Amino acid sequence: MQERSPTPMEGLTDAWIQSGRHFSNSVEHLYNSVMAANQAMLPANGDDRQPADSPEVTYSKAEWSFERSDDGDGLVGVGDRIRFSKPVTEEEVGVFADASGDTNRLHLDDEFAEETRFGRRIAHGTLVSGLISAALARLPGLTIYLSQDLQFLGPVDIGERATAICEVVEDLGGGRYRLTTVVEDEDGETVIDGEAIVLIDDPPEDTPDGADA
Repeated sequence: MQERSPTPMEGLTDAWIQSGRHFSNSVEHLYNSVMAANQAMLPANGDDRQPADSPEVTYSKAEWSFERSDDGDGLVGVGDRIRFSKPVTEEEVGVFADASGDTNRLHLDDEFAEETRFGRRIAHGTLVSGLISAALARLPGLTIYLSQDLQFLGPVDIGERATAICEVVEDLGGGRYRLTTVVEDEDGETVIDGEAIVLIDDPPEDTPDGADA
């Protein structure tokens, strides 16, 4: 029987899996990348930020959405799930390129990107992975990243809405939790897969509801 040649999409998927399989940053490098991603998610002047969601340590914007599934006791526990969804905009791609220093022309230059395997510009993978940080920030309490492993499985187009889904799968004790972390594109396809370990602290008691950062 003649062996079937992989389709272009299968080849693309394999390439993403191979490139992401061993991706694992130090806590310092991941923190810096996530901070740049989070900065890109806010406008430069902060004018359209809305009052803090619950919990009170996060802000929101009209085009963002999140859902939290828990037992209603206001505490983090195994089985809790967070979904955070937002569009990855043209403006954010440009701001993230400047904030992070990742000015790869694949993300910024239409003519250049048309000649790549993708045939168009795509969003930075680390910018898209920032949605995981946004979802984790909406757990009850003050979330502190300890580690994050990621596999990049597919691209996200600029202007596309992406959704991060995080689920607590293990209570490690001492306020530490292990979570599965997934990002899906508009079609519900998984484009990022991984696991995180976070530390949940109590937020400062004097944090006023809706105060500016």
